[in-house]
Amino acid sequence: MTPPTSRSQVTRQDRAVYDEGWITAFLQRAPSGVLATDADGQPFLCTLLFVYDPSRRAIYLHKARRGRVWDNLQANPRVCFSAAEMGRLLPASTALNFSVEYSSVVVFGRAVLVDDPLEAEHALQMLLDKYFPHLRPGRDYRPITPGERDAAAVYRLEIEEWSGKRKTAAEDFAGAFLYGSPPDGQG
Repeated sequence: MTPPTSRSQVTRQDRAVYDEGWITAFLQRAPSGVLATDADGQPFLCTLLFVYDPSRRAIYLHKARRGRVWDNLQANPRVCFSAAEMGRLLPASTALNFSVEYSSVVVFGRAVLVDDPLEAEHALQMLLDKYFPHLRPGRDYRPITPGERDAAAVYRLEIEEWSGKRKTAAEDFAGAFLYGSPPDGQG
């Protein structure tokens, strides 16, 4: 475990997670993330699908070869990336103490345009395997063609630092419920 620096340190130490095993497991299950780029002093956020490759300790994502993210990354490859998931809502007897369970990871690094065709194809296949694990190339769909691979801008987010954060409550926390599903007889 690499100790956090000032940019990756979590303020609430009681919720901080620096364990690489927890962070990698979270990144492997998180359904989407948010990429922050900046080329001109105006940060830009883009919600997207991604895949974490533990063998490279890198995050792969793809974008179009045009647009704001493309332009920003050409000018400045430094990025921040985050993925989060919400758990149960936690009611309280005072408004100040209402809360929510959550888990999140923040990553700092550089987004590198993948120019190796084999690495790009591997990353795209990893994305397909993550989101469509029950489907197989050559059986359920035509495998990625060179033209399809080359149409996408595949980026490898090279991780410099990361940290996680989580809040959990006891399983029997009174009144806890999932968003959109208030307890029976309420809402």
